[in-house]
Amino acid sequence: MKDFDLYSYDKYIVSFSGGKDSTALLLFLLDNNVSKEKIELWHQEIDGRGRSLFDWEVTPDYCRKLGEAFNIPVYFQWKVGGFEREMTRTESLTAPVCFELPDGSIQQTGGDRGKPSTRNKFPQPSPDLRVRWCSAYLKVDVCATALRHQERFQNIRTLVLSGERGEESKQRAGYAIIEPDRADLRKGRNPRHIDRFRPIRDWKEQQIWDILEKYRVRPHPCYFMGFGRCSCKFCVFGNCHQFASAACVSHDQANDLIKFERDFGYTMKRDTDLASLIRKGVPYDSITEELKQLATSYEYTAPVLISDKETWQLPAGAFRKCGGPS
Repeated sequence: MKDFDLYSYDKYIVSFSGGKDSTALLLFLLDNNVSKEKIELWHQEIDGRGRSLFDWEVTPDYCRKLGEAFNIPVYFQWKVGGFEREMTRTESLTAPVCFELPDGSIQQTGGDRGKPSTRNKFPQPSPDLRVRWCSAYLKVDVCATALRHQERFQNIRTLVLSGERGEESKQRAGYAIIEPDRADLRKGRNPRHIDRFRPIRDWKEQQIWDILEKYRVRPHPCYFMGFGRCSCKFCVFGNCHQFASAACVSHDQANDLIKFERDFGYTMKRDTDLASLIRKGVPYDSITEELKQLATSYEYTAPVLISDKETWQLPAGAFRKCGGPS
């Protein structure tokens, strides 16, 4: 898009997973002197406020604490029942979407249209969001739904920032840096001008860690355990070492996923079952009991910002080759 002006927007929404790349988005805005009063962090809760099955238990509170540290509001969105309900859906509609509003209330919408259908299978590790439905149904669509159903985004200019980086895959390298968001609606009585901005698409990983160090941000605990990415704990793209490490940290959830695979009659990976994949891998040697307890707690108790008197540390998972979107 021509004539892009970063400072021309009324509201800046950071699509915030709690990972290093989405943290860099926030720090990018601060580095460019965008007013904090215009910034919001939005986190889509993968497990839908039910039991933690796929994602890290501590992630929502880590996001909350990071927002507090920078005095920036954090709003949560989720699909009712989350990953598990969508994955086990049998001749039923997809679940409604819930999202927090600035006044503290929660709005629910959807889940009452369409035709009943059945999944009963894991999302597949594919760039096609029709089969890698976790990203589409639990993140992208949930965010867009929350944008479409809030009148406060009408008649203003909103910029949604997301943290895809071209270094991760050829597909991501081809994403537009700036384009209309899927929730954009520029015509009509109450238009929504919403653009999607990917400012770190061409950044290298070193630049990500550099800006976290500059602002003294302590990364999510999964990185210190050796994970190179902070998407789901049991990400469908994960390699054998990631799955072995995740099973080491969360043994019960790993067993639940193995059981789901048997019940479905479909494997998550095309060439192996989860039990075999986990046995093949070697857990990261940087996993400690202290880090396990922190990552699987629903309260983040470590400092989210490192004081000037302490040494900022690059986590063990930095620059580690991990499975990710292809």
